Amino acid sequence: MNKKTFHIVSLGCAKNTVDSDSMAQLLVNSGYERVTDPCRAFVLIVNTCGFIDAAKKESFDVLAKLAGKKKSGQVLVAAGCLTQRYGAEVAQKVPGIDGIIGTRRWMDIVEVVENLRRTEPHYHLPEASTVGVDERGALRVSVQGASAYLKIADGCRRPCAFCAIPLIKGTTVSRPIESILSEALFLQEKGVREIILIAQDTTDYGYDLGLKNGLAHLLTKLTAAVPRVNWLRVMYAYPGYVTDELIEVMANRKQVVHYLDIPLQHAHPRVLRRMRRPTNIDWVRKTVEKMRHAIRDLALRTTFIVGYPGETEEEFQSLLDFVEEIRFDKVGVFKFSFEAGTAGESLGDPVPSEVKEERLKCLMEKQQQISLERNRTFLGRELDVLIEGLGEGISVGRSYRDAPEIDGLVLVKGELPVGQIIPVRIDEAMVYDLKGMPAHTSNKSKHLAGGR
Repeated sequence: MNKKTFHIVSLGCAKNTVDSDSMAQLLVNSGYERVTDPCRAFVLIVNTCGFIDAAKKESFDVLAKLAGKKKSGQVLVAAGCLTQRYGAEVAQKVPGIDGIIGTRRWMDIVEVVENLRRTEPHYHLPEASTVGVDERGALRVSVQGASAYLKIADGCRRPCAFCAIPLIKGTTVSRPIESILSEALFLQEKGVREIILIAQDTTDYGYDLGLKNGLAHLLTKLTAAVPRVNWLRVMYAYPGYVTDELIEVMANRKQVVHYLDIPLQHAHPRVLRRMRRPTNIDWVRKTVEKMRHAIRDLALRTTFIVGYPGETEEEFQSLLDFVEEIRFDKVGVFKFSFEAGTAGESLGDPVPSEVKEERLKCLMEKQQQISLERNRTFLGRELDVLIEGLGEGISVGRSYRDAPEIDGLVLVKGELPVGQIIPVRIDEAMVYDLKGMPAHTSNKSKHLAGGR
């Protein structure tokens, strides 16, 4: 087995995927080869997720599976959120782990791997209040076909009672604009069509750098710097921080797609207060109205938590009514997951699991009807679609309304060039997905029919 080979498994969100690719880049720069088959790798790395119970369980399961199948001479490194939060406990729970590295010093991965070759086990969890800024020249991007994630900040300074991210990452650390622009230029040169800006809270970008309206400022700079990138997508906006300046940039800079993800978490002020989230629901109503007035084809996505401690039937009904009123394009729903050590720990987890399940089902059924109605408004219209795959006479892609991995798809008749943005005329709408045919084909068919 070549001792300069590694295999990395990335779990959890796109932010983790960027960290995984950055670690991989540092290893490759140090002479290591990345391999897709774990059996051929000397170093096995699992970049774990520790956000909610289901993610923690998946992380432990993957670690245990790799540890159980390790060959003589292979070493296993547990990295990421789970290890940052629970440290050596992870290795104690999964015998066979040889090294531990957390999120705050991911950039030390080469040193950790080199130490594993001399002594084991090795735990690398130095005292660090925030994610390090010494990125060792690693790009903070992850290219996924014609799209790419670009991390603009790490950590979070929000006080949400249910969330462990500040415990895992520390407070917000924004990356320099110059670094972000340089990486965007690199992605443009690689032919990337879509750049997705990610952070725990993109609307907080630049606060620690002394910038006001930092995200709007960054988007303005990006649209000027990478004119050949067709789409710039913003994820994870925080309620109350979608400013007039941000709305103006989204409305007037054509590269900034008319899509925004604002995780609201709930719609009843009492629940939001217990969550330590912004409680001004009127702000949400007014801001959505303002955005939809300025951006007529805006696609809005949000996420909600059901079964939060103390959530009453009245409070849940208020959430249902709110979803009916606002009519989001996309909604994700999660059952509350108890996190020890968070500010909300004292509330416990009193809502029965069957009640959580029923509320999730009820909310999703309501949203599915809304999503279908929203999708039907696109029948007969043209949408630009980024083609991501093909086979058996069908191409699969996404429109501006769909973020990768979490939203729907557009299914297009015919096999079209992957990585290209193609105008598609929509002729069928489903709850999550749309179907259509290339607009030029549709127009040609109409012309022939008229000729007859």
